[in-house]
Amino acid sequence: MRVALFLTCVNDTLYPDTGRSVVTLLTRLGVEVDFPMAQTCCGQAHYNTGYRHEAEPLARQFSDVFRDYDAIVTPSGSCASMVRELYPRLGERARAEGRGDALATALAPVIPRTYELTEFLVDVLGVTDVGAYYPHTVTYHPTCHGLRALGLGERPRRLLEAVRGLRLVELPGADECCGFGGTFAVKNPDVSAAMGADKVRNAESTGAEVLCAADNSCLMHIGGTMARLRTGMRPVHIADILASTEEETLS
Repeated sequence: MRVALFLTCVNDTLYPDTGRSVVTLLTRLGVEVDFPMAQTCCGQAHYNTGYRHEAEPLARQFSDVFRDYDAIVTPSGSCASMVRELYPRLGERARAEGRGDALATALAPVIPRTYELTEFLVDVLGVTDVGAYYPHTVTYHPTCHGLRALGLGERPRRLLEAVRGLRLVELPGADECCGFGGTFAVKNPDVSAAMGADKVRNAESTGAEVLCAADNSCLMHIGGTMARLRTGMRPVHIADILASTEEETLS
């Protein structure tokens, strides 16, 4: 199986260690991972802000870069959702505008092969115990795209529950949005900040050391709120937890 890592803009710019964790984790599980250097933005920010036509060249680039891989794995539910849920709409829109099926045809190969990390682990590799060790109390926030668009369900929790040393505690209001929402946080800063504060207060009430999620964009927003409120909690991507081992912890 030829597997490619789609890192995403947020991770490439701000959280490259999460990408390294994905490679470490998948390599440990016997997967050979490529990192195509020509990858760029998937176009989600453009699409969600109303620039649908401007997203099309980025979608075509994504397909050109990743079309020959058996699987495309990303540590981001929102970007996986862009490919799986919104790329088909780009093709449908082009067809409705009388531009034919060329875009839909170009995008078709990558849509079903794009997986959020926990989906790939559980559904494709068929594993929940990845050999991780993480001796901390953790609460899990299911991000909106993972929860509603991709339907990740219990996959992330099953992976966390199998981590040795990890104590998983329930997050009150777990299904409530953290308030980031991409450009929503820019357009509606006061509402976004209030939603973030609610999420952090709920997380703090659990007594956990770490709040975990599968999307660093949400963790960036939540982590900023944690820092402002001086909670002492840490936001950690699930890939960083699953890549941890007892040997690394003791070294």
